Amino acid sequence: MTGFISKRALSSVALTLAMVAAGASAAHADKITIIVGGMEKQIYLPAVLTQQLGYFKDEGLDVELVNSRAGVEAENELLAGAVQGVVGFYDHTVDLQSKGKYIQSIVQFSQAPGEVELVSAKHPEIKSPADFKGATLGVTGLGSSTDFLTQYLAIRNGLKQGDYTLLPVGAGNTFIAAVKQDQIQAGMTTEPTIGQLLKTGEASVLVDMRTPEKTKAALGGDYPAASFYVQSAWIEDHKEEAQKLANAFVKTMKFIATHSAEEIADKMPKDYYAGNKDLYVQGLAGGKAQFTPDGRMPADGPETVLKVLSTFSKSLQGKQIDLSKTYTTAFVDAANK
Repeated sequence: MTGFISKRALSSVALTLAMVAAGASAAHADKITIIVGGMEKQIYLPAVLTQQLGYFKDEGLDVELVNSRAGVEAENELLAGAVQGVVGFYDHTVDLQSKGKYIQSIVQFSQAPGEVELVSAKHPEIKSPADFKGATLGVTGLGSSTDFLTQYLAIRNGLKQGDYTLLPVGAGNTFIAAVKQDQIQAGMTTEPTIGQLLKTGEASVLVDMRTPEKTKAALGGDYPAASFYVQSAWIEDHKEEAQKLANAFVKTMKFIATHSAEEIADKMPKDYYAGNKDLYVQGLAGGKAQFTPDGRMPADGPETVLKVLSTFSKSLQGKQIDLSKTYTTAFVDAANK
Protein backbone atom coordinates (compact mmCIF):
# COMPACT_ATOMS: atom_id res chain seq x y z
CA MET A 1 0.00 0.00 0.00
CA THR A 2 2.87 2.30 0.89
CA GLY A 3 4.42 1.71 -2.52
CA PHE A 4 1.11 2.49 -4.21
CA ILE A 5 0.72 5.75 -2.27
CA SER A 6 4.27 6.74 -3.12
CA LYS A 7 3.69 6.17 -6.80
CA ARG A 8 0.47 8.10 -6.71
CA ALA A 9 2.15 10.91 -4.76
CA LEU A 10 5.01 10.99 -7.24
CA SER A 11 2.52 11.08 -10.09
CA SER A 12 0.68 13.97 -8.40
CA VAL A 13 3.93 15.85 -7.88
CA ALA A 14 4.91 15.32 -11.50
CA LEU A 15 1.54 16.61 -12.68
CA THR A 16 1.79 19.65 -10.41
CA LEU A 17 5.28 20.41 -11.67
CA ALA A 18 4.09 20.11 -15.27
CA MET A 19 1.23 22.53 -14.58
CA VAL A 20 3.57 24.98 -12.88
CA ALA A 21 5.96 24.76 -15.84
CA ALA A 22 3.11 25.35 -18.28
CA GLY A 23 1.91 28.31 -16.22
CA ALA A 24 5.41 29.75 -16.09
CA SER A 25 5.73 29.38 -19.86
CA ALA A 26 2.41 31.16 -20.40
CA ALA A 27 3.44 33.87 -17.94
CA HIS A 28 6.65 34.45 -19.87
CA ALA A 29 4.79 34.84 -23.18
CA ASP A 30 4.90 38.53 -24.12
CA LYS A 31 1.38 39.99 -24.36
CA ILE A 32 1.13 42.38 -27.28
CA THR A 33 -2.05 44.09 -28.47
CA ILE A 34 -2.06 45.13 -32.12
CA ILE A 35 -4.87 47.13 -33.68
CA VAL A 36 -5.58 46.59 -37.38
CA GLY A 37 -7.18 49.22 -39.60
CA GLY A 38 -9.73 46.74 -40.97
CA MET A 39 -8.83 43.07 -40.48
CA GLU A 40 -11.13 41.93 -43.29
CA LYS A 41 -9.21 43.98 -45.87
CA GLN A 42 -6.78 41.99 -48.00
CA ILE A 43 -4.19 44.78 -47.72
CA TYR A 44 -3.86 43.88 -44.02
CA LEU A 45 -4.03 40.12 -44.59
CA PRO A 46 -0.49 39.49 -43.18
CA ALA A 47 -1.65 40.31 -39.64
CA VAL A 48 -4.37 37.65 -39.47
CA LEU A 49 -2.36 35.20 -41.56
CA THR A 50 0.55 35.40 -39.10
CA GLN A 51 -1.85 34.47 -36.30
CA GLN A 52 -3.48 31.70 -38.34
CA LEU A 53 -0.08 30.17 -39.19
CA GLY A 54 0.94 30.16 -35.52
CA TYR A 55 4.03 32.30 -36.09
CA PHE A 56 3.35 34.58 -33.10
CA LYS A 57 3.21 31.56 -30.78
CA ASP A 58 6.37 30.14 -32.37
CA GLU A 59 8.13 33.31 -31.18
CA GLY A 60 6.72 32.96 -27.65
CA LEU A 61 4.36 35.90 -28.14
CA ASP A 62 0.80 36.25 -26.89
CA VAL A 63 -0.69 38.57 -29.53
CA GLU A 64 -4.21 39.93 -29.55
CA LEU A 65 -5.42 41.46 -32.81
CA VAL A 66 -8.09 44.14 -32.45
CA ASN A 67 -10.16 45.40 -35.37
CA SER A 68 -10.86 49.04 -36.20
CA ARG A 69 -12.73 50.67 -39.06
CA ALA A 70 -9.87 52.77 -40.43
CA GLY A 71 -6.15 53.30 -40.04
CA VAL A 72 -6.61 56.76 -38.54
CA GLU A 73 -8.62 55.25 -35.66
CA ALA A 74 -5.88 52.66 -35.08
CA GLU A 75 -3.25 55.42 -35.05
CA ASN A 76 -5.16 57.30 -32.34
CA GLU A 77 -5.33 54.18 -30.15
CA LEU A 78 -1.56 53.76 -30.48
CA LEU A 79 -0.84 57.37 -29.53
CA ALA A 80 -3.15 57.01 -26.52
CA GLY A 81 -1.07 54.02 -25.35
CA ALA A 82 -4.05 51.65 -25.55
CA VAL A 83 -2.15 49.24 -27.85
CA GLN A 84 1.49 48.40 -28.53
CA GLY A 85 1.36 48.36 -32.32
CA VAL A 86 -0.69 49.09 -35.42
CA VAL A 87 -1.12 47.39 -38.76
CA GLY A 88 -1.84 50.37 -40.98
CA PHE A 89 -0.39 52.50 -43.76
CA TYR A 90 3.18 53.74 -43.53
CA ASP A 91 2.14 57.26 -44.58
CA HIS A 92 0.86 57.89 -41.03
CA THR A 93 4.47 57.86 -39.80
CA VAL A 94 5.27 60.80 -42.10
CA ASP A 95 2.05 62.67 -41.33
CA LEU A 96 2.51 62.36 -37.57
CA GLN A 97 6.14 63.49 -37.61
CA SER A 98 4.95 66.77 -39.12
CA LYS A 99 2.80 67.12 -35.98
CA GLY A 100 5.66 66.35 -33.61
CA LYS A 101 4.76 62.72 -32.94
CA TYR A 102 7.14 59.88 -33.74
CA ILE A 103 6.15 56.39 -34.82
CA GLN A 104 8.17 53.91 -36.89
CA SER A 105 7.37 51.13 -39.32
CA ILE A 106 9.39 48.06 -38.35
CA VAL A 107 7.99 45.65 -40.99
CA GLN A 108 6.79 46.76 -44.42
CA PHE A 109 4.00 44.50 -45.72
CA SER A 110 3.41 46.16 -49.08
CA GLN A 111 5.02 48.26 -51.79
CA ALA A 112 1.72 49.39 -53.32
CA PRO A 113 -1.49 50.63 -51.64
CA GLY A 114 -3.71 47.78 -52.85
CA GLU A 115 -6.40 50.44 -53.24
CA VAL A 116 -8.69 51.21 -56.16
CA GLU A 117 -10.64 54.36 -56.89
CA LEU A 118 -14.02 53.04 -58.02
CA VAL A 119 -16.62 55.11 -59.84
CA SER A 120 -20.33 54.38 -59.48
CA ALA A 121 -22.11 53.02 -62.57
CA LYS A 122 -24.64 55.82 -62.00
CA HIS A 123 -21.96 58.38 -62.87
CA PRO A 124 -20.37 57.58 -66.24
CA GLU A 125 -19.48 61.28 -66.57
CA ILE A 126 -16.57 60.67 -64.17
CA LYS A 127 -13.87 59.42 -66.50
CA SER A 128 -10.78 60.53 -64.53
CA PRO A 129 -9.98 62.26 -61.21
CA ALA A 130 -10.19 65.55 -63.14
CA ASP A 131 -13.97 64.97 -63.14
CA PHE A 132 -14.22 64.86 -59.32
CA LYS A 133 -15.34 68.50 -59.21
CA GLY A 134 -18.64 68.71 -57.35
CA ALA A 135 -18.58 65.00 -56.46
CA THR A 136 -18.75 63.32 -53.07
CA LEU A 137 -15.90 60.83 -52.73
CA GLY A 138 -15.88 57.91 -50.32
CA VAL A 139 -12.93 57.29 -47.98
CA THR A 140 -12.59 54.96 -44.99
CA GLY A 141 -12.15 57.86 -42.58
CA LEU A 142 -11.08 61.51 -42.59
CA GLY A 143 -7.32 61.63 -42.07
CA SER A 144 -7.02 58.05 -43.33
CA SER A 145 -4.68 56.89 -46.08
CA THR A 146 -7.62 56.69 -48.50
CA ASP A 147 -8.22 60.37 -47.68
CA PHE A 148 -4.55 61.17 -48.43
CA LEU A 149 -4.49 59.26 -51.73
CA THR A 150 -7.85 60.64 -52.91
CA GLN A 151 -6.72 64.21 -52.30
CA TYR A 152 -3.47 63.60 -54.14
CA LEU A 153 -5.26 62.15 -57.19
CA ALA A 154 -7.61 65.14 -57.29
CA ILE A 155 -4.90 67.78 -56.93
CA ARG A 156 -2.58 66.00 -59.39
CA ASN A 157 -5.43 66.24 -61.91
CA GLY A 158 -5.88 69.97 -61.56
CA LEU A 159 -8.45 70.27 -58.75
CA LYS A 160 -8.08 72.05 -55.43
CA GLN A 161 -9.40 71.31 -51.95
CA GLY A 162 -13.01 72.44 -51.85
CA ASP A 163 -13.76 71.28 -55.39
CA TYR A 164 -14.96 67.93 -53.99
CA THR A 165 -16.32 66.51 -50.73
CA LEU A 166 -14.81 63.61 -48.80
CA LEU A 167 -17.24 61.34 -46.96
CA PRO A 168 -16.07 58.67 -44.47
CA VAL A 169 -17.95 55.46 -45.34
CA GLY A 170 -15.65 52.71 -44.07
CA ALA A 171 -15.21 49.58 -46.17
CA GLY A 172 -17.15 46.43 -46.98
CA ASN A 173 -20.93 46.65 -46.60
CA THR A 174 -20.97 50.32 -45.56
CA PHE A 175 -18.97 51.33 -48.64
CA ILE A 176 -21.18 49.22 -50.90
CA ALA A 177 -24.33 50.77 -49.38
CA ALA A 178 -22.93 54.28 -49.96
CA VAL A 179 -22.46 53.47 -53.66
CA LYS A 180 -25.91 51.90 -54.01
CA GLN A 181 -27.63 54.82 -52.27
CA ASP A 182 -25.65 57.37 -54.31
CA GLN A 183 -24.18 58.90 -51.16
CA ILE A 184 -20.85 58.79 -53.01
CA GLN A 185 -20.21 59.04 -56.73
CA ALA A 186 -16.72 57.51 -56.46
CA GLY A 187 -14.60 56.15 -53.66
CA MET A 188 -11.41 54.41 -52.64
CA THR A 189 -11.49 50.89 -51.25
CA THR A 190 -9.74 47.51 -51.21
CA GLU A 191 -10.41 43.84 -51.80
CA PRO A 192 -12.74 42.09 -51.20
CA THR A 193 -15.03 45.15 -51.55
CA ILE A 194 -13.61 45.90 -55.03
CA GLY A 195 -14.49 42.45 -56.36
CA GLN A 196 -18.02 42.57 -54.96
CA LEU A 197 -18.87 45.87 -56.67
CA LEU A 198 -17.23 44.90 -59.96
CA LYS A 199 -19.12 41.60 -60.02
CA THR A 200 -22.53 43.29 -59.65
CA GLY A 201 -21.57 45.99 -62.16
CA GLU A 202 -22.43 48.76 -59.67
CA ALA A 203 -18.97 50.28 -60.04
CA SER A 204 -15.94 50.24 -62.32
CA VAL A 205 -12.23 50.89 -61.85
CA LEU A 206 -11.10 54.48 -62.31
CA VAL A 207 -7.57 54.31 -60.80
CA ASP A 208 -5.92 50.99 -59.93
CA MET A 209 -3.15 50.84 -57.32
CA ARG A 210 -3.11 47.12 -56.62
CA THR A 211 0.31 46.40 -58.14
CA PRO A 212 3.67 48.23 -58.06
CA GLU A 213 3.50 48.93 -61.81
CA LYS A 214 0.03 50.49 -61.68
CA THR A 215 0.96 52.40 -58.54
CA LYS A 216 3.99 53.95 -60.25
CA ALA A 217 1.71 55.11 -63.07
CA ALA A 218 -0.75 56.67 -60.60
CA LEU A 219 1.62 58.06 -57.98
CA GLY A 220 5.01 58.32 -59.66
CA GLY A 221 6.82 55.63 -57.70
CA ASP A 222 6.60 52.75 -55.23
CA TYR A 223 4.21 53.62 -52.40
CA PRO A 224 4.95 51.62 -49.25
CA ALA A 225 1.56 51.16 -47.68
CA ALA A 226 0.46 48.39 -45.28
CA SER A 227 3.01 48.07 -42.50
CA PHE A 228 3.47 47.25 -38.83
CA TYR A 229 4.33 50.37 -36.87
CA VAL A 230 4.88 51.28 -33.22
CA GLN A 231 5.74 54.37 -31.19
CA SER A 232 9.45 55.13 -31.53
CA ALA A 233 9.82 55.35 -27.75
CA TRP A 234 8.35 51.83 -27.35
CA ILE A 235 11.14 50.32 -29.45
CA GLU A 236 13.83 51.55 -27.07
CA ASP A 237 12.43 49.51 -24.15
CA HIS A 238 11.07 46.55 -26.14
CA LYS A 239 13.76 45.55 -28.63
CA GLU A 240 13.31 41.83 -27.87
CA GLU A 241 9.56 41.95 -28.47
CA ALA A 242 10.07 44.05 -31.61
CA GLN A 243 12.49 41.46 -32.97
CA LYS A 244 10.12 38.59 -32.23
CA LEU A 245 7.28 40.40 -34.00
CA ALA A 246 9.52 41.10 -36.99
CA ASN A 247 10.56 37.42 -37.09
CA ALA A 248 6.92 36.32 -37.17
CA PHE A 249 5.83 38.83 -39.81
CA VAL A 250 8.84 38.17 -42.07
CA LYS A 251 8.01 34.44 -42.05
CA THR A 252 4.49 35.39 -43.17
CA MET A 253 5.75 37.58 -46.01
CA LYS A 254 7.87 34.67 -47.23
CA PHE A 255 4.84 32.37 -46.98
CA ILE A 256 2.80 34.78 -49.13
CA ALA A 257 5.61 35.02 -51.69
CA THR A 258 5.91 31.24 -52.04
CA HIS A 259 2.24 30.18 -52.00
CA SER A 260 -0.68 30.66 -54.38
CA ALA A 261 -3.64 32.92 -53.67
CA GLU A 262 -5.80 29.84 -53.09
CA GLU A 263 -3.32 28.34 -50.63
CA ILE A 264 -3.20 31.62 -48.72
CA ALA A 265 -6.99 31.95 -48.71
CA ASP A 266 -7.29 28.43 -47.29
CA LYS A 267 -5.43 29.61 -44.19
CA MET A 268 -7.72 32.58 -43.59
CA PRO A 269 -10.94 32.53 -41.52
CA LYS A 270 -13.88 31.64 -43.77
CA ASP A 271 -15.90 34.72 -42.79
CA TYR A 272 -13.23 36.87 -44.45
CA TYR A 273 -14.40 35.57 -47.84
CA ALA A 274 -17.48 37.86 -47.63
CA GLY A 275 -19.61 34.95 -48.81
CA ASN A 276 -17.66 34.22 -51.99
CA LYS A 277 -14.34 32.39 -51.71
CA ASP A 278 -13.74 32.34 -55.49
CA LEU A 279 -14.06 36.12 -55.63
CA TYR A 280 -11.75 36.45 -52.61
CA VAL A 281 -9.10 34.26 -54.26
CA GLN A 282 -9.48 36.16 -57.54
CA GLY A 283 -8.91 39.48 -55.79
CA LEU A 284 -5.92 38.14 -53.88
CA ALA A 285 -4.36 36.71 -57.04
CA GLY A 286 -4.75 40.06 -58.79
CA GLY A 287 -3.22 42.02 -55.94
CA LYS A 288 -0.63 39.63 -54.49
CA ALA A 289 2.19 41.59 -56.13
CA GLN A 290 1.54 44.46 -53.71
CA PHE A 291 3.17 42.47 -50.88
CA THR A 292 6.90 42.64 -50.18
CA PRO A 293 8.61 39.22 -50.26
CA ASP A 294 10.67 39.89 -47.14
CA GLY A 295 9.19 42.77 -45.13
CA ARG A 296 11.75 45.30 -46.36
CA MET A 297 11.04 48.93 -47.17
CA PRO A 298 11.24 49.72 -50.94
CA ALA A 299 14.35 51.82 -51.55
CA ASP A 300 12.67 54.97 -52.88
CA GLY A 301 9.26 54.39 -51.29
CA PRO A 302 9.47 56.89 -48.39
CA GLU A 303 10.34 59.71 -50.79
CA THR A 304 7.24 58.95 -52.89
CA VAL A 305 5.06 59.04 -49.79
CA LEU A 306 6.52 62.38 -48.69
CA LYS A 307 5.97 63.80 -52.19
CA VAL A 308 2.34 62.66 -52.25
CA LEU A 309 1.51 64.03 -48.79
CA SER A 310 3.34 67.31 -49.39
CA THR A 311 1.06 68.01 -52.36
CA PHE A 312 -1.94 68.79 -50.15
CA SER A 313 -1.04 68.51 -46.45
CA LYS A 314 -0.87 71.89 -44.69
CA SER A 315 0.86 70.28 -41.68
CA LEU A 316 3.80 69.29 -43.92
CA GLN A 317 4.27 72.65 -45.57
CA GLY A 318 7.46 74.33 -44.36
CA LYS A 319 8.45 71.28 -42.26
CA GLN A 320 11.64 69.25 -42.55
CA ILE A 321 10.77 65.55 -42.34
CA ASP A 322 13.50 63.10 -41.35
CA LEU A 323 12.39 60.00 -43.24
CA SER A 324 15.05 57.88 -41.50
CA LYS A 325 13.00 58.26 -38.30
CA THR A 326 9.79 56.99 -39.92
CA TYR A 327 11.00 53.41 -40.36
CA THR A 328 13.77 51.04 -39.36
CA THR A 329 15.13 48.04 -41.25
CA ALA A 330 17.15 46.70 -38.29
CA PHE A 331 14.62 44.10 -37.14
CA VAL A 332 13.69 42.92 -40.64
CA ASP A 333 17.38 42.62 -41.59
CA ALA A 334 18.00 40.45 -38.53
CA ALA A 335 14.91 38.33 -39.27
CA ASN A 336 16.05 37.72 -42.84
CA LYS A 337 19.52 36.50 -41.83
